[in-house]
Amino acid sequence: MGDEREVGNQGPENLQPAGSQAENLQAEIARRRQKLAELRLRGIDPFGRRFEVTSDAETVRTRCDEMAGQEVSVAGRLMAFRAHGKAMFLDLHDRTGKVQLHARIDVLGEESYKEIASLDVGDIVGVTGPVFRTKRGEPTVEVRGFTLLAKSLRPFPEKWHGLQDVDLRYRQRYLDLIVNEDVRRVFLTRSKVISFIRRYLDERGFIEVETPVLQVLAGGASARPFITHHNALDMDLYLRISLELYLKRLIVGGLEKVYELGRNFRNEGIDSMHNPEFTMLELYQAYADYDVMMELTEDLLYRLSVELLGTDEIEVRGHRVCLRPPWARIKFWDAISRYSGLSRHDFDDEAQLGSIIERLGIKMTKALTKGAVLDKVMSEKVEPNLVGPVFVLDYPVEISPLAKRRDDDPGLVYRFEAFVGGVELANAFSELNDPDDQRQRFLEQVRAREKGDEEAHVFDEDFLIALEYGMPPTGGLGIGVDRLVMVLTGVPSLRDVILFPTMRPHRRAGS
Repeated sequence: MGDEREVGNQGPENLQPAGSQAENLQAEIARRRQKLAELRLRGIDPFGRRFEVTSDAETVRTRCDEMAGQEVSVAGRLMAFRAHGKAMFLDLHDRTGKVQLHARIDVLGEESYKEIASLDVGDIVGVTGPVFRTKRGEPTVEVRGFTLLAKSLRPFPEKWHGLQDVDLRYRQRYLDLIVNEDVRRVFLTRSKVISFIRRYLDERGFIEVETPVLQVLAGGASARPFITHHNALDMDLYLRISLELYLKRLIVGGLEKVYELGRNFRNEGIDSMHNPEFTMLELYQAYADYDVMMELTEDLLYRLSVELLGTDEIEVRGHRVCLRPPWARIKFWDAISRYSGLSRHDFDDEAQLGSIIERLGIKMTKALTKGAVLDKVMSEKVEPNLVGPVFVLDYPVEISPLAKRRDDDPGLVYRFEAFVGGVELANAFSELNDPDDQRQRFLEQVRAREKGDEEAHVFDEDFLIALEYGMPPTGGLGIGVDRLVMVLTGVPSLRDVILFPTMRPHRRAGS
């Protein structure tokens, strides 16, 4: 039987005696460092220099017959060895996937063959040789020459056990990406999603802009901000919680169609749907309204799914969802009534708010204001039922301080949220452009803050001054990019689509 080595099986000659995991790890590291020292003594640089790559794993796999006999140079990480007498098959992984290598002693010579056989799983190499297909039909590169580009000094975790540890996967994402092909695919999809969004909006006349991350006032949303301090100016600043108010200033300035893909930061809890830093798309279009934003949202997500996934049907949390427009629509108060049994008038008396949350079994961490209770009822009793895709329309003014009031019902605003598989993906308004109404809304938010709602919107006088110069009727839309990728790829948690999610520091054994 030949020598077989792969992730989690470093080879028969490397087996360690029974002992603690930490002891075995240190022994394997010591063995690899001994190889490192031997390479240097022989004048071989174990951390090589530039290597000219002419092809990749996917190209060799998909165009093998067309490229037969053609010499290519590929580079990547060795992830498996299968030695059979005087020949060896190796698996080389690059960002496009896996390609098989074939090394033979009669081609390389005894010394070079011995060198390639002494490499470890995880070593990064450059290989040159012709493309061919094996008798079993496997696209392969014959090794005519190879260069060690980086010696791997640590072994990988067990292939099927070490990286089932979710905590380890998030903390050491580099290992997760090396070992788990599905994880690499998710993040490549994320990159394609962002590229598609930019192309889609650019083609429709939007311009991409950048607005401040450090802000004097953290406005544009109801959330608790992170605070930092600028030493030279001796003043506190906030990491932005939203892109909204600065983008609207640009609409006032006449840019008319703007968008930003940027990070927001909110000092809030962490769960499968929330991370303290996250990526948002926000766009604003002058002379539009929330109906235009609904059409744009449907079209964007439908086209995105078809281009990236090849289908307009996706599976979200066990539900098959079709993204083809038009999407369903339901009024906010109709949704509240359907899924909680409460009516609009049940919320008129603030003295009854306590009995409402008690009846529904809801726990509140904020002050008992009408807006806070409405938001909680919506998130806990309604949203999980919105398989959709569906737009929830016309929210109460109490939880929408930046949206234009409905002409036929001033207690409601022109606002929608879009839900797919019970996940809120988008939030949009016909934007409030009346500076006097906006001032009153800000004052109401100040009163809510005085009652104990730390996430109530701040009063932003400079934004009011901007509105007083005149902002045209505007449609605005925000889409959570992390959640969008999560829905499209079918992963269960936001952490699965954020390369480095926020986590408590942890000291690893053996480090």
